[in-house]
Amino acid sequence: MVAPEVSVVLPVRNGGPTLDGAVDSVLASRNVELELVCVDDGSNDATPASLEVWSRRDSRVRVLRTPPRGIVHALNTGLQAARASFVARMDADDEIFPDRLSAQLALLEEHPELVLVGTQVESFRAGGLADGYRLYTEWVNRLVTPREIAREAFVECPIPHPTWLFRRDAVGAVGDYRECPWPEDLDLLYRLLEKGHRLGKVARVLHRWRDHPRRLSRRDPRYGREAFLRVKAHYIGRVHPMRAAVVWGAGRTGRLLTRLLTREGVTVRSFIDIRPERAGRTWRGIPILAPDAVAGRAGAWRDEGVRVLGGVASRGARDEIRAALSTAGLEEGSDFLMLA
Repeated sequence: MVAPEVSVVLPVRNGGPTLDGAVDSVLASRNVELELVCVDDGSNDATPASLEVWSRRDSRVRVLRTPPRGIVHALNTGLQAARASFVARMDADDEIFPDRLSAQLALLEEHPELVLVGTQVESFRAGGLADGYRLYTEWVNRLVTPREIAREAFVECPIPHPTWLFRRDAVGAVGDYRECPWPEDLDLLYRLLEKGHRLGKVARVLHRWRDHPRRLSRRDPRYGREAFLRVKAHYIGRVHPMRAAVVWGAGRTGRLLTRLLTREGVTVRSFIDIRPERAGRTWRGIPILAPDAVAGRAGAWRDEGVRVLGGVASRGARDEIRAALSTAGLEEGSDFLMLA
C-alpha cells in the first residue's frame, strides 16, 4: 500500500444503513492517497460485518474494534493509528464529494499558517430540514476566511466537525480530543485558537451533512444549550483576554452566561438590555444599562480592555447588537464578540 497523504478517521457505533454510503464516498476520493481508519466503538448491529467486507475489498480500509467507550475514545484511537501527517474527519452517516480531501490538502499546502480546514456543507434530512438547521447551514457556509471563522467561533462551531482536515502534529501538541462536559470538537477548536493557530475553509460545498434524530448531538447532554455556554465561558477569556466584560442581554441566556463567566474568573461589569423596564435596575448587583448608554462608554471600555459579549439567543438579535456596537465605534473581534 502506498503511504497515505491523508488518514481519514471514521468512528462508528451501529452505523446501520448509512455506513456503506459513507465508506464508499471516502474511497471514491480523487487525486489523494488515503487510508480510511474505521474505529468500531462496540457496535452490536451489522457494522462489524460490513467493515470486514470493506477491509477485504479495499486495502486502504483499516478496522479497529474497541469496547463501547464513546466518541472521544474512538477519535483518539483513530488518531493514534493514523499513519499520515494530515488527518481528516468523517462520520458514518455523511457522504463526501470526490474532491473534498484533495481540495483541503491543497489549501493546507498552499497556506502553511493554517492548521485545520473544513469545507462548506450541503445539509440534508429525510423529510426536509427544519428552519433552525437550514439557517445554521447558511451561517456556517458564510464563514470561510480565518478572520471570519475566528470572529464567530464563539457563536457556534464555525467549521462542522465531520468536515475537518488538520495537521496531526498541531492537534497532538494541544492534547488531541479530551473527555469534557461539553462538545469535544469545540473544546479542541478553542484550544487551537488559544495557541494562536489559524483555521480556514474551502469555499466549496464538498460534504453532505446528514441531520437525523439519532445524532449524538441531539441525544447527549454534552451538546445541550447550557453545555455550549459552559465551553464558551471557559475559553473566551483564554482566547480573548479581557480585563472585564459587559454582557449584552439581561435575559435568560445573558444571566446564565454571566454566572458561568464569573465561575471562570471573568468579571461582568454591567449588562445592556433593550427592554425599557430593565434599564436602571440591577441583577445580583450588576447594573443594567439601556443601549443608548453604550456610545458614552464605548471609548472607556476599549481603553480599559473591557469586551462586550453578545448574550441574546433570539433570532435576529445578533445583527441588531452588531449594528449598535459598530455604530458606537467598537470593532467586532477586538472590542466585542458574539456568544449567542
